[in-house]
Amino acid sequence: MDGTTIARQCSLCEAHCGILVTVEDSLVTRIEGNPDDVLSKGYICPKATAMGGLHHDPDRLRTPVRRVGDTFEPIGWDEAFREIGQRLRAVRSAHGPSAIGMYMGNPAAHSSSVMYGALLRAALLTRNFFTASSIDQFPQEFVAWRMFGSNVLMPVTDIDRTDRLVVLGANPAVSNGSITTMPGAKQRIREVRKRGGAVVVIDPRRTETARLADEHVAVRPGGDVYLLLGMLHVLLTEGLCDERAVRAQCTGLDELRALVITTTPQRMAPLAGVDAETIARLARDHAAAPSAVLYARIGVCQQVTGTLTHWLVNTINAVTGNLDRAGGQMFASPVVDAARYAKYLPMGHGAWTDRSGEHKSFRTELPVAVLAEDILTPGPGQIRAMITYAGNPVLSTPQAGRLDDALASLDFYVAVDMYVTETTRHADIILPPISSLEREELNLLFPIFSVRNNARYDARVFEPPADGLEDWQILARLITELVPLPARRFTGRALTGVFEQFSPLRLTAAAVATGPYGVLRRGRKGLTLGKIRDAAGGIDLGPLQPRLPELIGTPDHKVHLVPTDFLDAIRAVVDDPTAAPTPGYDLQLIGRRHLRSNNSWLHNIPSMVKGRDRCTVLMHPDDAAARGLTDGDRAAVGSATGSILVPVEISDDIRPGVVAIPHGWGHAEPGVGWTVAAAQPGVNVNLLHDPALTDPLSGTSAVNNTWVRVSPAPIETADATPRSETLTAPR
Repeated sequence: MDGTTIARQCSLCEAHCGILVTVEDSLVTRIEGNPDDVLSKGYICPKATAMGGLHHDPDRLRTPVRRVGDTFEPIGWDEAFREIGQRLRAVRSAHGPSAIGMYMGNPAAHSSSVMYGALLRAALLTRNFFTASSIDQFPQEFVAWRMFGSNVLMPVTDIDRTDRLVVLGANPAVSNGSITTMPGAKQRIREVRKRGGAVVVIDPRRTETARLADEHVAVRPGGDVYLLLGMLHVLLTEGLCDERAVRAQCTGLDELRALVITTTPQRMAPLAGVDAETIARLARDHAAAPSAVLYARIGVCQQVTGTLTHWLVNTINAVTGNLDRAGGQMFASPVVDAARYAKYLPMGHGAWTDRSGEHKSFRTELPVAVLAEDILTPGPGQIRAMITYAGNPVLSTPQAGRLDDALASLDFYVAVDMYVTETTRHADIILPPISSLEREELNLLFPIFSVRNNARYDARVFEPPADGLEDWQILARLITELVPLPARRFTGRALTGVFEQFSPLRLTAAAVATGPYGVLRRGRKGLTLGKIRDAAGGIDLGPLQPRLPELIGTPDHKVHLVPTDFLDAIRAVVDDPTAAPTPGYDLQLIGRRHLRSNNSWLHNIPSMVKGRDRCTVLMHPDDAAARGLTDGDRAAVGSATGSILVPVEISDDIRPGVVAIPHGWGHAEPGVGWTVAAAQPGVNVNLLHDPALTDPLSGTSAVNNTWVRVSPAPIETADATPRSETLTAPR
C-alpha cells in the first residue's frame, strides 16, 4: 500500500474521528482529518496523529513473551497457549472457577473484538470479573437500568439541536464527548451559541469547555448533587413543569415533589458551594429554554454520589420536557440496534458480592476497587490467577499501592496487551495483538451513543504479519483452552477452526444485514457491510429521533423518576452532607484531562509527551500563597492513603480550596517496557485515593473528591529537579 492514503477512523477515544492515513515505503508519513467523514467532518485532535507512532513503536510487542526471572523472552503462539491452558485449568481444578479473575480495560470497547472478551468471561464461569467501567461509567449505567429498564439506555445529549447546553463534570472540548460521541465538540459548542443558544459549565475548574461557555459555575467538588436538588425544588414548587406531559411519560412525580420540598436553594447553597440565586436562576433558565439539556460525565461519576447525581440529571431533563425530544436527551438508532434488545438481559444486581460482602455484582461484574484485596486475602474465593485484556489497573485504579504486590503473588497471570506496562510487567505470559492499523472492522458500540446516526468503517492500513493475531483470535484461543474438551489436542483445533468462521467482522456483516437499515429489512436499498465499506467517510443516517417508548424496558413502560433505593439514598445525603473534610486534610483533589493523554497510554509516543511536565498539582493562587508555594515549586501532596511529590502549577482557573492532578502517569517502575514513557516525569495519583471509598449504589471508585494536604517538599528533595515522584505508598 506504499504511496497510498487510506480512510478510516482513529480508535483511541470514543469520538472515533475520521482520518486519512498516508503511507509511503511502509511508513505512516501523515495523518489528517477526513473532511468527508459524516460525523467528525475533518476534525481530529492531536491524539489521532499518534496512531502511526503506536504502530511503528519499537517498544510494542510483536510476538508472545514469557517471563524468565525478571525479564521476558519470546515464545511461540502454540507453546504459549498450551502453557496458559494447562496452568489456568490447574488453578480452576484445584480452587474452582472463581479462583481465576479477569480484568478488561476500556480500549477493548474500541474494537469489535470486545464480543470475544464477553465470551471469554462467560467461559471462565468466574464471579471475579472486573472492567474499567467501575471507575468510569457505572453510575450512568445503573441509573439507566433503574429509570429506563436497561443499562444500555444511557441518553445521548442532542448537542446539535439544543438551545441550552449545561455541562457538569465533563470536558468535551478535550474529550470530544463520552457516552455522547461528539467529535469536534468545540465547534459544536460554538454552534450552540452562534444560533442564539446558551452554554453553561458547572465544574470546580474553568476547563477548556468552560472557556467556550457563556457562564462558568465553580461548584464545590461533590456539590453537584445539592445544586441539582435545589434546581428541582424551584422547578417543582414554582410550577415550571408540564405536569400532564410528565405524568404521561413518567411515574413518581408526587414522590419527587415531596422529596424536594425541603431542598431549597438557600439550604443547598452552602453544600453546593454555589449561591442560592444562581441555583434558582439555573432552574428557571432551563425550564424557559425552547430546548435544554444537562450533560454530565466522569467528573460526577467518580463521586460517592455519582449515581444520585446522574439520576437528578436525567430527572431534571425529564420534568422539563427534555427527555426523548430534539435538543434534549435522546437515543440513537444505530445500524445494529443493541439498545432494543438489551432490556431483556438481566443485570444480576446483587446475584453475588465480593468476599467482604459489601459490594454487589452489577452487569455480571464486581467493582475493581476490591481487586487487590481479593487477590491478597487468603481463604475461600481468593483470586489465584488473572487474565487482563487491554488494561493497566495498576495506574488507572485506586488500590492503595497494593496491586503490584497482589499481581506478583498470583500463581499465574496472562495479559493480552501490546506493551510491558506497569501492570503486565507482572505477567507470566503476554500475548500481543496486532496494531489498530492492521485491523479492519465496524465498531458497534459507539454509534449507540453518537449525536448523529451513522455507520462508519475502519479500513486496514497495513496487512498484518503472517504470525500476527487480532485481539479476538487471541481471546478465542484462550476460550478453546479453558472450555472442557475431550481429546483436547484434536477437538481444540476443531473448535479454533469454528471460531475462525465467526470473526467479529462476519458477525457484524450479518447484524447489519438484519438490522433496522439492512437489506433484509429494506430490500435492495438497505445497508450491507460492503456498502458501508465503500463509503470512505461513512454513511449518514440522519439526526436522532424520539424513540424511548419502543426501547424502554420498565414493566409499565414508563420512566421511573423515583426508584425506591435512590429515594432512601438521597435522603441520607441530604440529612448527612458529604462536605466535611477528613481531619488533617483541607483541600479537595479532583482529576483533569489533557488533550495529548489518554488514560495511562500514549506516553510512549514522543510527540504526545513533548513540552512541559503535565503531571502537576494545579492550585489557586491564594491556596499556593498560603502554603508558601510558587509556580514550579516541588510540593508534597498527601492523603490518608499515600503521598506523592509533584510540581506546582498556579492558576485562577481552579476554585479556591480545590487542587487537580491528572491520572495515568507514573511509568518509572522496574521492568516497564516503554522507554519513552519511563523517562517522563509523573506519578500515580491513584496512590492518594482510598479504594474503600465508593459510590454505595454502583460501587464506582470515588476518586474525584479526595481530601488532601499540600505542602512544600521535604528539605532533602526541595533542591531536586521539580518532577513528580512517589513519596509514600502503603504496602
